[in-house]
Amino acid sequence: MPFISRLADKLSQALAFLGAVGVLAMMVHVCADVLSRTLTGASLPATVEIVSYYYMVLVAFLPLAWVERRNAMISVELIEFLLTPRWRQLSDMSIAIFAVAAYAVMAHASWLTAVKNYETGTFVVALQTKIITWPGYFLPPAGFALAAVVMVIRLLDLIAGNRRDGEETEA
Repeated sequence: MPFISRLADKLSQALAFLGAVGVLAMMVHVCADVLSRTLTGASLPATVEIVSYYYMVLVAFLPLAWVERRNAMISVELIEFLLTPRWRQLSDMSIAIFAVAAYAVMAHASWLTAVKNYETGTFVVALQTKIITWPGYFLPPAGFALAAVVMVIRLLDLIAGNRRDGEETEA
């Protein structure tokens, strides 16, 4: 189990790093577009499409596992303070089971969409230029699948009693 936990940590860190690279690339691209429009009066071709179909997807979905691994997802605890430690553990386990199911369903559904878009060679046309968009559809399944794996690891940790409430995994 420690090997799988370390592997999940490394993979989630790698995907979060790719998300950070996406933020930087988007920033440089958009700044170059603004500079181009200011200096030449013409926008860089397909900036909106590349930001929409690649950068934003990269930023939104790849870091999911890293956020889950750090136990930093937004949560609302309305009655948590009323629960005994045992009931709190059962609540955390139920949430982990629900999250695994949700992430797995989203990974499967987005994978099917990605494969369909790959097979049809999905693209958009911007300024009479064909911009291939199907590769971006493979980013959400990767993020969702690794987030599901991270939640399985959290569930196993909860079952084994290795994780306390609010504990963050060091990254």
